[in-house]
Amino acid sequence: MKALVLSGGKGTRLRPLTHTMPKQLVPVANEPILGYVFHHIKDAGIKEVGVVVSPETQKDVRQFLGKGSRWRVRITYIPQEQPLGLAHAVKIARPFLGNSPFVMYLGDNLLAQGIKEFMEEFHSTNPDALIFLKEVDNPRAFGVAVLDKKGHIVKLVEKPKNPPSNLALVGVYFFSPSIHEAIERIKPSRRGELEITDAIQELMRLGYSVKGKILEDWWLDTGKKDDFLAANTIVLDDYIRRNVEGKIDGKSRVDGRVQIDKTAKIISSIVRGPVVIGKRCEIVNSFIGPYTTIGHGTRIINSAIEHSVILDKCRIENIARLEDSLIGREAQVIHYDTNHSRALRLLIGDNNIVEV
Repeated sequence: MKALVLSGGKGTRLRPLTHTMPKQLVPVANEPILGYVFHHIKDAGIKEVGVVVSPETQKDVRQFLGKGSRWRVRITYIPQEQPLGLAHAVKIARPFLGNSPFVMYLGDNLLAQGIKEFMEEFHSTNPDALIFLKEVDNPRAFGVAVLDKKGHIVKLVEKPKNPPSNLALVGVYFFSPSIHEAIERIKPSRRGELEITDAIQELMRLGYSVKGKILEDWWLDTGKKDDFLAANTIVLDDYIRRNVEGKIDGKSRVDGRVQIDKTAKIISSIVRGPVVIGKRCEIVNSFIGPYTTIGHGTRIINSAIEHSVILDKCRIENIARLEDSLIGREAQVIHYDTNHSRALRLLIGDNNIVEV
């Protein structure tokens, strides 16, 4: 079994943040999404991983993943010059995949339980495809599947106007080598891409077995700001345990499930979990509220922050309330009047300065 991780794409729904970093590297609880993907691959025992990268973002992806030693895997990088569809990514990865079965994992997706259990089911039931599905409230925004009583997929529709079900395709798929035959038989869609839904439909038309697996636990497609904030909330809820290190002065209070790095400083402040505070942070005369992640080297002064993700080396000063926000690396949000009370909700790219 091999893994194929898709880490290309332009991340247009997260701009301006993704003008300067791949969406797969935006951190949730101070760990890039791609890091969680590779932890799941490692836990499943997969050793060989192909990573599809785009020209615009491959430098950052390669820098983060390296050769894969952190996860005890071997990485082969596969450049995709243009985003021509998920099935196109499988097609260009054929030399790496060979005749091996594989899991295709979209690098901006998060699953609660990983993939080990599902890989074992794929091996034991031996279908030609095992497709992850999740009940959603807005099926028009996804590829949608229809299942028969035995759990086999009988119909797939890409972003339907009139959805035949509420079962959305999750960004994780297990395939046998027969998927390559199906991809060779399909043509680009109206948007000029080789669609994986078309390839799966072709598998079914050729008589191959395609099963659906409905996820009971959470799944997140982290394509937009609110998706990332939701992912941060859920990961903090599920994964974070209290581990308070660093320098906490006598005027500060730290409540609940909070992780504070040993190099961080908390001065005259309140931190109420679940919260993660990274390396070399300084929190001074501030309130850090639930569901907040503070990236490495960030300074928070005379401010209150809640339900937000603040990336590395930021400066937040004199902000009465910052909530539901995603702040890029080395950004500054500053208010020069300390007597204000307006709440801010921001999406800011790297290196921006916002004065309010």
